[in-house]
Amino acid sequence: MITRGLVRSAVLVSLGVALLAGCDSLADQAKKDPNSIIGKKTDKIEKFDPNAKQVVSDSKPHADDPFLYALQMYGPMVEQISTMYIEHAVDLFQATEGRYPKDYNEFMTRIIKENQIKLPVLPGGARYAYDVENHKLKIVRAVDDAAKGGPAPAKK
Repeated sequence: MITRGLVRSAVLVSLGVALLAGCDSLADQAKKDPNSIIGKKTDKIEKFDPNAKQVVSDSKPHADDPFLYALQMYGPMVEQISTMYIEHAVDLFQATEGRYPKDYNEFMTRIIKENQIKLPVLPGGARYAYDVENHKLKIVRAVDDAAKGGPAPAKK
């Protein structure tokens, strides 16, 4: 006798095999799509404005759909990696100079441009912003975009 659980498992395994078999073609299609952000890099980092109407991402994963889990994890993973990468570059600057960058322009010139740093383009209209006061990279999104399912706001 075949149980419902066994049938469900067989269907999920079949679906997984089908998805894996088509992964290369999906990745190739994403690279060819001019609107795709996959593989695209940017050095565009704006100055963080704490008074702007924006939502700051907490960069925590919020995956709730087992079929879309990988896609739901992409944004938070990119945010976390990019934030750590910039944090490391700022720490190296502080270690060699004995101070943090004095302003946004010095951050962009001495850290981003001199090191030729390029970060992955963020999904869903999210942007990079450097918080000069706290020496941190933040991920921000306009309030209108955040209402459409953007990054979760950071807790204060």
